[in-house]
Amino acid sequence: MPIRQLSETMINQIAAGEVIERPASVVKELVENALDAGASRVEIVTAGGGLSLIRVTDDGSGIPEPSLALAVARHCTSKLSDDIHDIRSLGFRGEALPSIGSVARLSIRSRTAAGDSAAEISIEGGRVSAVKPAAANRGTTVEVRDLFFATPARLKFMKGERAESSATSDVVKRIAIAFPAVRFTLAGSDRSTLELPATGDTPEGRLARVAQVMGADFPDNAIAIHAMRDGVHLAGHVSIPSYTRANALQQYAYVNGRPVRDKLIAGAIRGAFADVLPRDRHAVTVLFLSLDPATVDVNVHPAKADVRFRDPGLVRGLIVGAIREAMAGAGIRAATTGAAGMMAAFRPGAASYSHPGPANGHRSYEAAFRASGSSFDHGSNLARSPQRPLDMGEARPARGGFAENDQAAFDTRPLASADARAGIAEPAEALLGTVLGAARAQVHENYIVAQTRDSLIIVDQHAAHERLVYEALKNALHSRAVPSQMLLLPEIVDLPEEDAERLAMHSETLAKFGLGLERFGPGAVAVRETPSMLGETNVQQLVRDLADEIADNDTVETLKERLDRIAATMACHGSVRSGRLLKAEEMNALLRQMEATPGSGTCNHGRPTYIELKLADIERLFGRR
Repeated sequence: MPIRQLSETMINQIAAGEVIERPASVVKELVENALDAGASRVEIVTAGGGLSLIRVTDDGSGIPEPSLALAVARHCTSKLSDDIHDIRSLGFRGEALPSIGSVARLSIRSRTAAGDSAAEISIEGGRVSAVKPAAANRGTTVEVRDLFFATPARLKFMKGERAESSATSDVVKRIAIAFPAVRFTLAGSDRSTLELPATGDTPEGRLARVAQVMGADFPDNAIAIHAMRDGVHLAGHVSIPSYTRANALQQYAYVNGRPVRDKLIAGAIRGAFADVLPRDRHAVTVLFLSLDPATVDVNVHPAKADVRFRDPGLVRGLIVGAIREAMAGAGIRAATTGAAGMMAAFRPGAASYSHPGPANGHRSYEAAFRASGSSFDHGSNLARSPQRPLDMGEARPARGGFAENDQAAFDTRPLASADARAGIAEPAEALLGTVLGAARAQVHENYIVAQTRDSLIIVDQHAAHERLVYEALKNALHSRAVPSQMLLLPEIVDLPEEDAERLAMHSETLAKFGLGLERFGPGAVAVRETPSMLGETNVQQLVRDLADEIADNDTVETLKERLDRIAATMACHGSVRSGRLLKAEEMNALLRQMEATPGSGTCNHGRPTYIELKLADIERLFGRR
């Protein structure tokens, strides 16, 4: 078959397959054009999920009448200089409008601030009409009707009206977060109206816009992020570990103001929260990366949602390090939603609370206690079922020390001195002023009830102590070289030449984690030592996983994460078990250690270690407020 030139309409329809995937893609391109034009107000109207109608109106600079024909021509743009590496606008390819016009009925009506009147141009299935006069205010209105009417096969791949409307809302929200000084309105017969008033381009205004999009409770459960490394600046907010979502849809990332969905950034967020969240939960984040446009490629895909960094290891390390440092500096905090859930459970007539599934990696407490090999007397107070109330008149033998399986709680006998009484019945004023307060009681042999000046604290003793032990093990693990074990015979791992070279470049770092390897001719490495903590391990798979990670992210986090998981397992089995009775001094010591330990608001499996109920909430429960 002879080679022939494709028609302009066919070229635009092929491009539309990459740029215009669904109605939300059209909204994204049109809103970005409005923002590049300096708009302070953007109004979006849709119908039929965006397939019947999309109308975007802005008050930007407008398009001069002589330029309207060029605006709908392929590869024509006013946003790009001669340097493809110096991209400072959202749009720059000059593909969106001709691509939309090739698969839909498109009209553009625009007027500049200096223009006496407006002008309009239309495209229908790739056929461009002549420019004609129109009536309009300053700015631009772009109307798209009957999307994909010219390519009906694409309509079969569209989801329902509600799903398409939801995708459009998500696109608008993502863009709106990056432009808090702009007012956004999304309305139409197929949706409820979304209004995002301008909040101002100040730190307070940016956080207020985030609250508009992500909910008013996010700022109360967020930690500010500010970090700089080698010309890359990171700012934004991340949720505290006890404030999570079931999916990653509320993770927003921006590179030089551009909303992106980048695998490297998503992986860095997962890495930063790896040991404080359950595997099925996700942090809520809003992160802004600012760097020299020459060091990031935004021209990877026509949709401009993917980016490539010149130094991905730098970016990943900055994100992981900044988030972990911010969490450590924020101290211990409980999610405000925990108290709200407790309040809902206490309200008269409220449905009884039931956990949605297993305890995020834990066996049941009683089963865990039994499996620990401890002596468990089925007739003792420790084995009481929830239905059998504790007789507070029963005497218990006083035993001490965390190492004992059956320890003393609060002795029911009279206390020997006022000093001792101050630690139990009348907590010292100094303890009431701490974050977790003073221990008042232990209930159900697992929950410590503490009091501060204005709240009541309930602590899960096993989960809390598990986190403390884990952090201590991690500090010991990473403060010195990890002990290694010599292999009787070196393990030879065959790899592509480039993977072997990358591993050799990171050999010093790997040695600190107990993995000793060296080049073994072309396309292979010889592993002579492995971390002792791993025991018998699949060396071939470990090395290949490390090679893949270095290729993707230029890091060796896989090995570190494996060692951390072992430390987490050791912490789970080495921490104080549920069912152990603690003395007042032991409980207060546990509370003080929690206050001094970063990340102690959640256990290694991501469950909260404590819940705080404010005095005002308690008073509302009893009708005092």
